[in-house]
Amino acid sequence: MTEATTTPAADMDWIRVAHVDDLPEGRVKTISARTVSLCLSHFQGQWAAMDNHCPHQKGPLGEGSIEKGVDDKCWIRCPWHGWDFDPLTGKPPGGHADTGQKLYPLDIRDGEIFVGLAPEPEHTRTITDAMAETMVNWGVKHVFGMVGHSNLGLADAIRRRVSSGEMRYIGIRHEGAAAFACSAYGKLTGHPAACLTIAGPGATNLLTGLWDAKVDRAPVLALTGQVQTQVFGPGAFQDIDLSSAFDAVTRFSQTVLPGSKHPELMSLACKNAIVAQDVAHLIFPDDVQSLPSAAKAQGPEGRMGRHVVYPNPADIAAAAAMINGARRPCVVLGHGAWDARDAAIGLAEQIGAPVLTTFKAKGIVPDDHPNAAGVMGRSGTPIASWFMNEADLMICLGSSFSNHTGINPGKSIIQVDFERIQLGKFHPVTLPVWSEISAFCANITSQLRPASDADDQVTEIAERWAIWREEKALRLTENLGKGLSSSTVFDVLTRLVPDDAIFAVDVGNNTYSFGRYLETKGTQRVLMSGYLGAIGFGFPAAMGAWAATQDFAHLKGRKVIGISGDGGFGQYPMEFATAVKYGMNITHILLNNGELGKISKEQRAGEWPVWETGLVNPSFATFARLCGGRGDKVTTVAQLAPAIETALGTKGPSLVEIMTDAELVWGGPVVRTCQGAGHPSA
Repeated sequence: MTEATTTPAADMDWIRVAHVDDLPEGRVKTISARTVSLCLSHFQGQWAAMDNHCPHQKGPLGEGSIEKGVDDKCWIRCPWHGWDFDPLTGKPPGGHADTGQKLYPLDIRDGEIFVGLAPEPEHTRTITDAMAETMVNWGVKHVFGMVGHSNLGLADAIRRRVSSGEMRYIGIRHEGAAAFACSAYGKLTGHPAACLTIAGPGATNLLTGLWDAKVDRAPVLALTGQVQTQVFGPGAFQDIDLSSAFDAVTRFSQTVLPGSKHPELMSLACKNAIVAQDVAHLIFPDDVQSLPSAAKAQGPEGRMGRHVVYPNPADIAAAAAMINGARRPCVVLGHGAWDARDAAIGLAEQIGAPVLTTFKAKGIVPDDHPNAAGVMGRSGTPIASWFMNEADLMICLGSSFSNHTGINPGKSIIQVDFERIQLGKFHPVTLPVWSEISAFCANITSQLRPASDADDQVTEIAERWAIWREEKALRLTENLGKGLSSSTVFDVLTRLVPDDAIFAVDVGNNTYSFGRYLETKGTQRVLMSGYLGAIGFGFPAAMGAWAATQDFAHLKGRKVIGISGDGGFGQYPMEFATAVKYGMNITHILLNNGELGKISKEQRAGEWPVWETGLVNPSFATFARLCGGRGDKVTTVAQLAPAIETALGTKGPSLVEIMTDAELVWGGPVVRTCQGAGHPSA
């Protein structure tokens, strides 16, 4: 038997671990003293506290039992593989351990059981400490994750940074939600948050959310645990080839080994995420995480250059000539123009052009701006479609030309993007310009001389909005007796939500209705799963957006509003409990039509029978209340505005479940014809 310490009893920390009534005679129990895991045994009227870890594979002896062996002697039997130890001395019967389990001093005072530990030693700085400190230096402020057996050393390093106030941690219920939250955080801020998982299934659960980040160019840092290096390859429990699994979805992916330059690896991961606006990934074998390290943490100093890409003067001259010669130019703003929104809107104002946006850029120009013409494409308004059809020049800034957006390739097009690969990516354009959006706008302004015979499109914009709003007002009256219409829901939201709200929108009919009917204002932001179109994005994305409001001064105090259907919310419903745990100020609007309505529409459109799209749902409002948040159910128009007002005023997570009609998504059978050019308004 080996004693755990030679520290005199008077100098020990005596820690209460149990009461004598907690453990019957002949039983064992796992207890903790500080962070030390112990097996407490009660046998033949005596008590003992020993190291809880079986020397074989660290099985928990306190979860075993005292059993009689073949020699009629009683032993503590490890629950994992049956190794035996004396209940009072910790000695084995022989053969599988030489010295036995360490014993810890034990004292019973008035029925209370105390265990003596040596004073806690100063923490030995580890590899993951150096890497977590490097994360802080690079500005990583939030970690979403799940702590588990193969990331405990890394988790403890993150815990230390959280305890020092340098980071915040959100413990999620499903790793997929962590990846979506990080993706939304990156889309909103341009800075990475981190997601933490264990090896195997915890790591693979990240992949959908990481693909969402990759295809929408959002920075994310993925940190995955891994099995011990000595069991790589043979097929140990939860051992999969994470390097291969993450290869396609990451810009940077490396395994952290004992001899690695650990702060350097973390610096490269952070830099790749930030500069490339992409996914970076580090794999942490279990046995490497707690190795001692004296390496100095790193930061971005001396590693990041200015990134403005200036346009070629010849391209500016050519673009100016095209704009000056156009009678009906229009400006198309994509998500890539967000950081240059003021300059881009100023350009449109200067030339009197309507501003059309892609769906991902919804909100970049408020819909009440004189030049705003709404969203293009499948989720858009007839206003934007009309101006695209009538345009003789399209100035596309930061748009990726998604097929859902539907930019007419036959038009004369100036395309500006800071990433050269995006220029003419899907089809040739008239003038591709490699430049930052803000640099393009700043360089071309002085050369613009709008044509004297240019049409008065600003007046036309107001006329078109009047036609569309009249149409929307008619759709508010539609009622088939099966729930509220989407136009009604988003009409109320348009009026009630704050001018600086942040929307996190899911995938489905709710998305199309949001794009078409909600009118943005002020500085509202919209986050969505753009190119991937991943259902379930909405609520985890709202969590990521809320985290960003805690980290960045320009986002503080802004209301986060999630939008989803019942199908989307059902993907990660337990994250509502996560929002309650961390006091997230999120209002979630849930459109419940009892089916995967978008799929039903696609089946009908393709002349397929509607099959397997119906859903059986709980009361989501009741569920929200059971989780500890606010939940309200809306079945009538009269209930709608009061319920949303109350939810918006709630401090903490709230959910408004609105019973909607799957047939009244884009409006009912009403079709009107515009006067003038003869284009249909709907």
